[in-house]
Amino acid sequence: MNAEMHIDTDSAARVDDPFALDANERRKRRRLWIILAVIVVLVTAGLWLMTRGGDAAAPAPGAEEAAGQAVTVVVPGRATIAGEITATGTLAARREMPIGVPGAGGQVTRVLVDAGDWVRAGQALAVLDRSVQAQQIDQQRAQIRVAESDARLAQSNLDRALQLVERGFISTADVDRLTATRDAAVARVEVAKAQLKELQARTAQLNIVAPAAGLILERNIEPGQVVGGGSGAVFLMARGGEMELLAQLGEDDLARISAGVTAEVVPVGLDRSFTGQVWQIAPTIDPQSRQGTARIALSYAPGLKPGGFATATIASGTLVAPKLPESAIQDDNGQSFVYIVKDDNTVARRNVRTGLITDDGVAIVEGLTGTEKVVLRAGGFLKPGEKVSPKVRREQD
Repeated sequence: MNAEMHIDTDSAARVDDPFALDANERRKRRRLWIILAVIVVLVTAGLWLMTRGGDAAAPAPGAEEAAGQAVTVVVPGRATIAGEITATGTLAARREMPIGVPGAGGQVTRVLVDAGDWVRAGQALAVLDRSVQAQQIDQQRAQIRVAESDARLAQSNLDRALQLVERGFISTADVDRLTATRDAAVARVEVAKAQLKELQARTAQLNIVAPAAGLILERNIEPGQVVGGGSGAVFLMARGGEMELLAQLGEDDLARISAGVTAEVVPVGLDRSFTGQVWQIAPTIDPQSRQGTARIALSYAPGLKPGGFATATIASGTLVAPKLPESAIQDDNGQSFVYIVKDDNTVARRNVRTGLITDDGVAIVEGLTGTEKVVLRAGGFLKPGEKVSPKVRREQD
């Protein structure tokens, strides 16, 4: 009972006497009032800013509709544009030279070169057996010596007869006969020498030689093989090592190039290019593929292998014209067109004709002067007569 009375007395003292609050309690209450005051001020200021700011930022009724949607435009101007055409094709020897057996042929004793070797004009490529021809040459040399002996004897007989004619022991008819005999012997010597040269020429044909300097592409002959005039080509050579790319082009691209223009050729598997020149354009078009061939001459280089695949970038001339990014050009059933922004900021459609296509744009050869404001992109969302808000793109954009 005493405990209860003690508690009630303390509680009553804390309620009725404000001075009974300790210092900590007073600090807590003061901090609470300060926080509440700050919150009220912030809320009031926020409401005022929202009301005033919203009124200031609100556009006038119909202002957005009057300005129109924002579009980016570009003034293309006129520039000198270098055209390029990309094509693919197969590498080949520019001038293939099949080499066969020039003479009667025979058995192959030695093959002196292989595919991939560079040879000079007149260099022996293979040697055929010549044992029979060597015997024939020796025999013919002996025939020459016999004919020369007969000619010397005939000349001696004629000389003695001429001495006896002066003494009257030999008639003129005998002298004529001896002269004819001498002339025939001398002629036989010449015939024997000519036959020797023929045999030597035939024997020389048993060496298969390179008709010109170049690169051996194929070797179709082996030692022990018997070859002759009907054996076909035993070697295939690229004259001068010159190669070419047989680039396949469509009709339009083929009409845009001419002989003499340069091209950069990159074979598959290599990271370097080779500079060549278009030296011939096919006079016909394949009726099935609608393509023709442009032959690009290339100098000899180890990386160029006949039969390989390569890509060519061919120069197709230059022209001065406006140039636009592809995003600015629209298509309507094959008719190219662009949207331009007129002085009153309305959109108008303008039909154009495109020309050279480069990595950084398309040449406009007809329809633009270069001073127009052309819609750069999103032209598909516009319609003629629509009001827009144009923003001119700078060069660095």
